Amino acid sequence: MQTINQLLSTASGWAWGPVMLTLLLGTGIFLSFRLGFLPLRNLGKAFKMLWRGRHSDKAGDIPPMSALFTALAATVGTGNIAGVAAALFIGGPGAIFWMWVTALIGMATKYSEAVLAVHYRETDEDGRYVGGPMYYIKNGMGDKWKPLAFAFALFGTIAAFGIGNMVQANAVAGAMQSAFSIDNQYTGLALMALIGLVIFGGVKRIAHVATALVPLMAALYVGVSLWILALHWDALPTAVSTIIGNAFTGTAAAGGFAGASIILAIQFGIARGVFSNEAGLGSAPIAHAAAQTDNPVRQGHIAMLGTFIDTIIICTMTALVIMVTGVWTSGETGSVLTSMAYTQGIGSDLGAMLVAVSLAVFAFTTLLGWSYYGERCAEYLSNTRIITPYRILWVIAIFAGAALSDYFNTVLILADLLNALMAIPNLIALLVLSPIVVQLTKAYFHTGKSQRR
Repeated sequence: MQTINQLLSTASGWAWGPVMLTLLLGTGIFLSFRLGFLPLRNLGKAFKMLWRGRHSDKAGDIPPMSALFTALAATVGTGNIAGVAAALFIGGPGAIFWMWVTALIGMATKYSEAVLAVHYRETDEDGRYVGGPMYYIKNGMGDKWKPLAFAFALFGTIAAFGIGNMVQANAVAGAMQSAFSIDNQYTGLALMALIGLVIFGGVKRIAHVATALVPLMAALYVGVSLWILALHWDALPTAVSTIIGNAFTGTAAAGGFAGASIILAIQFGIARGVFSNEAGLGSAPIAHAAAQTDNPVRQGHIAMLGTFIDTIIICTMTALVIMVTGVWTSGETGSVLTSMAYTQGIGSDLGAMLVAVSLAVFAFTTLLGWSYYGERCAEYLSNTRIITPYRILWVIAIFAGAALSDYFNTVLILADLLNALMAIPNLIALLVLSPIVVQLTKAYFHTGKSQRR
């Protein structure tokens, strides 16, 4: 088993290496230029569309706002808490700057994914709206590209059990054990019951729970973070200037911090941005394809806010709190570093408890979001009859992730590898179908100008 893990780790390292990160970032840059930096120009317009998207009577399964929160349920997770701290520890404060750059560029990627997902979506045998990379590859690129669609769906079906299930269940169990000394097996059983109640209700129930939990938990986490930043306002300018300055100079060793080069800052900043908001991986458009909308461009605007909220807002809160409290040089990393920052920032153990609860809730919602992604991928490979067995297997895997340790590392590494492989078919499709995205975007705004005349 150790040999298999080493081989998988090597393959995963190659898959998530500089070539993949360059492809993800390069695709975002290409799409940003093709769209005339539309995401940055239309950020305010997108928030207005999101507010109007609370309710809809258009074709689809869930309101546009609920589609965004379902996607955010899957993306806002352990990476926003532990992942940001790890990136800062390895890449230095400069990594946070490159994380911001990656997110701003990734907004164009996420916009394009959602536009294509809605434009090429279908209805399945049970009348549900289904879409995502496998469908826009099949319907937009022709029969000769179908193996690429099959590959994406296959990778997504399997990867979901790792990155979206067992890893998240393990994170919830760890957080509950740390904060409340709850046995992992009890946490696993509770998760099985709670997740089962939600996912067997289908995408509408998943969206309902996500729309209730995600904004509430995000608001609480951001609110406490802003409070800590206000208490340490005198250290905030220095923290921001250090992040920007070290992005181009690297970071010298200080305290328990070993120092980081510019290359490390760029590499881990880009990696954290991609891992956190999943722009380019092809997962989020699966949720946006279910939106009740009559125009893909509208949903594209709403979808791109997922990247902004996840990385520019939530990840930034984690990074700044770690910086202003001064614990980034402590030598700690991951969720331990974040807990230390919030404990010191608040001045009591409530900080560590907040991090633990946030970690648990974020991971819980990720379990919901990724269950839908994996289910849709499995349905594409088979038919609607696969849905119930898939949901049963999903619930069983939750207990394994929370309570069992055997083969966990193997599952984690394999899922990480397959998650990277998901991006390849999606990036090819985004590049090939980029003229369609531009065409639909121009048509939408041309129609709008005509109606205003």
